[in-house]
Amino acid sequence: MRYRDRSDAGRSLATRLERYAGRDDVVILALPRGGVPVAYEIATALRAPLDVFVVRKLGFPGHPEYAMGAIGSGGVRVINPELAHLVRAEDIERAVAREQVELARRERLYRGGGSLPDLHGQTAIIVDDGLATGATMRAAVLALRKLEPARVVVAVPIASPEACEEMTNEADEVICASTPEPFQAVGLWYEDFTQTTDEEVQTLLQRAAKAARRPQAAPGTGAGRMQRGAER
Repeated sequence: MRYRDRSDAGRSLATRLERYAGRDDVVILALPRGGVPVAYEIATALRAPLDVFVVRKLGFPGHPEYAMGAIGSGGVRVINPELAHLVRAEDIERAVAREQVELARRERLYRGGGSLPDLHGQTAIIVDDGLATGATMRAAVLALRKLEPARVVVAVPIASPEACEEMTNEADEVICASTPEPFQAVGLWYEDFTQTTDEEVQTLLQRAAKAARRPQAAPGTGAGRMQRGAER
């Protein structure tokens, strides 16, 4: 199957997560930027708060595509213990300093200087627009564990079979709505895979925050019917 765009993918993926709807212990976390339109639809469907979890991979010296660790929202730093003895401490600090600049920029831009919500004891559903190698998502899950959520759920609309399978070793639950073979690339499974902009991320986060502040009408009430009608 191919999705029309990331919003279409998010609505489809939300149907796989219905059991988490309306729960007070659920937080939707998007990997920016492409994961935000997907996660926005999920947060809307589940009536759950939406935030971003910014993660930056720390590339191995000389081989930046290979992750030796990651830094993430909330001041989290994770270094792969199997690689730590192969890298000089100053190289690690240099990589952290370099990636911290971009992480801080995105945090300021997307969260306006606010802090990440307290995830201790929560169910964190972390969302992206797809998994190819899964390296970024693995780094995100490792970083997220440091914030002590009760449960980490990885949810993506499309993934390579290998990446989806490997992710089960990292997260408590993995939901890959589709795992086609041959996979090739995430973008091939979207009719519109235009890059998500910073402005779009900001708009969706602001919209989700406003929706969270609105009082929820009881099902079947006039207010509830009016709200549903307005959304159609």
